[in-house]
Amino acid sequence: MYGGDEVSAIVIDVGSYSCKAGYAGDDTPKSVFPSVVGSIEQAEDTDEAKPEKEADSASDPKNGSKPMDVDKAKTKRKFYVGQELEFRRDHMEVISPMKDGTVTDWDVVDNIWNHAFRRRLLINPEEHPMLIAEPSINSAQQREKAAELMFEKYKVPALFLAKNAVLTSFASGRATSLVVDSGGGSTVVSAVHDGYVLQKSVATSPIGGEFLTDCMMKSLESKGVVIRPRYSFKKKEASPGDYKVVDLDFPNTTESYRLYHMRAIASDIKETVCRVPDTPFDEVAYANVPTTSYELPDGQTIEVGAERFKIPDILFNPYLSQTIPGIDGFGDSTSIRGLPRMVLDSVNRCDVDIRKELLSSILLSGGSSSILQLKDRLEKEVLEECPQNARVKVLASGNSIERRFSVWIGGSILASLGSFQQMWFSKAEYEEHGVSYIQRKCP
Repeated sequence: MYGGDEVSAIVIDVGSYSCKAGYAGDDTPKSVFPSVVGSIEQAEDTDEAKPEKEADSASDPKNGSKPMDVDKAKTKRKFYVGQELEFRRDHMEVISPMKDGTVTDWDVVDNIWNHAFRRRLLINPEEHPMLIAEPSINSAQQREKAAELMFEKYKVPALFLAKNAVLTSFASGRATSLVVDSGGGSTVVSAVHDGYVLQKSVATSPIGGEFLTDCMMKSLESKGVVIRPRYSFKKKEASPGDYKVVDLDFPNTTESYRLYHMRAIASDIKETVCRVPDTPFDEVAYANVPTTSYELPDGQTIEVGAERFKIPDILFNPYLSQTIPGIDGFGDSTSIRGLPRMVLDSVNRCDVDIRKELLSSILLSGGSSSILQLKDRLEKEVLEECPQNARVKVLASGNSIERRFSVWIGGSILASLGSFQQMWFSKAEYEEHGVSYIQRKCP
């Protein structure tokens, strides 16, 4: 057993859009920063000519993964995390450690954790137990890798891995609920019963906030709107109060960095003007809907019309994304289900006895669940598909901050409970039983 009363535990949740970190017992995370990092390939040797060549070979898709492996010995990736990402650097690629909600690049996650501990929270990880939030669909290898990194590199005294859905459920004070977590990279629906995720009930979809942002971007581009990234222009005062926009040229900026900044703007447009339509989106009915204006950073004002209803409706009807020019639809969009379908499929995979309870406490969490009217529309559509006597209730915190951070808040509540202190997976247990013991300690 680990007695972690003297020092407060650290709760860390690396999502596909942002990383949240802070102390257990707090209301909100102390630090929130993007969970993508900038990466520049650097040569180990002092040769000046080398980085150019390697940057080319790394970014040339035709070479496949071969040259990268050959150069592994010679090149090192230098990472820029958090605010360091805001400054434009030549040849800096923006990479994300996640794909479809699970970790694919542990190097990057390691750098994100390190940044959170040493630069943001300013703590020594050896002195604090860590509660880490993990995706509901995490594999055994992923969990062992996380535990190994925490114990071997950060030498934490104790660790606990908790599933996102369980933490969301705890954040709203429930042990049983159906959690609809719509984040940046994916949407996951999972049933939680008595504090455990029912694995057979987990339904996932690759449609998350980032996909909607891309749809918004392409949709505006097809209408001739040019989104200029913040770094690519500066404003010059031509006469008092009158500003001219001057383009700046940076030839060595990578495509991924340019996209990262354009997405940030498109994402803000999406969050500002979008709302879920009351009924499924229909091009004809929404053709002459009043437009909403939005001012871009370079000063041009755009009018957003039907898109503001169409984009959020992709969560409900994924096939809509194929009507947007430039979006490579998912190979087989029939297999990708809308939210109401996912909710019903998830409930139907559970035991008959708990279906009623799940339908009456559907919890919304994640950044994308804050889109206006999402709650009402989901409730309405699930109710239409349900048997007559079912009570359907979709619950969402009125506070969008709480919705965005519900996983972190649940972790903060859990790690500060007195009854939880005996649950920690301690360093002594790790040394005695090995890393696979995490599967028993953290179900």
